[in-house]
Amino acid sequence: MRGTGKAMRGAVAILAVAMISGCGRQQPLGQKQIVIGVSLLNLSSEFIVMLNKAMDAKAKEMGVQLIVNDSQRSADRQVQQVENFVAQKVDAIILNPCEVEASSPAVDRALAAGIPIVNVNSETRSAPTAFIGSHDEESARIAMDYISRRLNGQGGVVMMHGFMGQAAQIKRDQGAREMLAKNPGLKLLADQTAEWDRAKAMTLMENWIQSYGGKINAVFAHNDEMGMGALIALEQAKMKDKVIVASVDAIADALQAVKDGRLDATVFQDAQGQASAAVETVVKIVKKQPYEKQVYVPFHLITKSNVSEYLK
Repeated sequence: MRGTGKAMRGAVAILAVAMISGCGRQQPLGQKQIVIGVSLLNLSSEFIVMLNKAMDAKAKEMGVQLIVNDSQRSADRQVQQVENFVAQKVDAIILNPCEVEASSPAVDRALAAGIPIVNVNSETRSAPTAFIGSHDEESARIAMDYISRRLNGQGGVVMMHGFMGQAAQIKRDQGAREMLAKNPGLKLLADQTAEWDRAKAMTLMENWIQSYGGKINAVFAHNDEMGMGALIALEQAKMKDKVIVASVDAIADALQAVKDGRLDATVFQDAQGQASAAVETVVKIVKKQPYEKQVYVPFHLITKSNVSEYLK
């Protein structure tokens, strides 16, 4: 019996060695977990939070690791974050740029180090390996077309800008002005940045109410946070029933406000679609598989008539 036990222990030891050796062969260097550095514009923005959550879900689904940094709207901080990713030798980088110009060095640093970088949601002057987002001009055209139709092409409009110098701000301004040029009966009374922020938008709207009063027939806000701030200011001034408010993103608060008949319209920007495509594209690039250099996810107008389709 003792001899049999020795034989069994020997067999187990041989089997254990074989299993360890086998595991080593099953995990060659080229198949290690892909690590992606992510630098986001600002995690105090609900839309960027939605983008982050969707990227995280897609990364878990695909078995890749994300290292997420919040640049807190600082292009300088964003460049430093990308330099840190380069030093960490991540496999790839996803950049949600703060600014078109000031965030471009981040793209340059990554490419110089031979690390692929994919811009998501917003653009930079420097061309990344790939871009995933939407045509921001389109969102403004959709919102301003809605405002024009509601006003029969006649009325005073104010416009709230996002963070100045960011691609979405630049292009939404461009799209809005294209529609204003096509509808000469619409007069732009004032435009100013509220930096994507609800509280700042509320204060700005209060100032405009004092300056322009009943001349304001519509508000176009570059995002829903600002749209909600404008809405609250108008409600407090008991002017909302005379002023149309349209904004962009379709965050939860905006969708509920549309359903409740408070906010007139929001333009749906597909955070999940952009995030999923960004992670999928990065993985394809790292694995040297074919990928699209530009992916554009469409916008959609949401009003009370179709808001139920977008509410979870």
